[in-house]
Amino acid sequence: MKIKILLIEDNPQNRYLVTFLLEQAGHEVFQAETGLQGLEMAARIHPDLILLDIQLPGMDGHTVARRLKASPQLCSIPIVAVTSYAMVGDRERCLAAGAEGYIEKPINPESFVAEIGRFVRSPYQDAPHETHFDC
Repeated sequence: MKIKILLIEDNPQNRYLVTFLLEQAGHEVFQAETGLQGLEMAARIHPDLILLDIQLPGMDGHTVARRLKASPQLCSIPIVAVTSYAMVGDRERCLAAGAEGYIEKPINPESFVAEIGRFVRSPYQDAPHETHFDC
């Protein structure tokens, strides 16, 4: 059973790289280019993990994260912010909006899959590796 990951990212090069790395690791990746598309897709596919860019057109990633966490059907899905926002306080803002993890861009292709692996619920485990994600 493959792990389903929803990638919400507007940059085509970033989508390509992340999707390539995750698919090579055996994950199933779904892509959304906007926050609204991401919310709709999350409700439809109920992924095991959401990778969320913060700087999105229309609805920013902070708003997307808050809406995901406000939904009883989606609030237990772990969110990892993958963002170029790397100033003082940006990590804390992402976590306060509902993200369980934070990875700065540019990502390191050699360690990216392992980094997000800390937040992925394995199909063979009841709980994620690091934290319990109860609403």
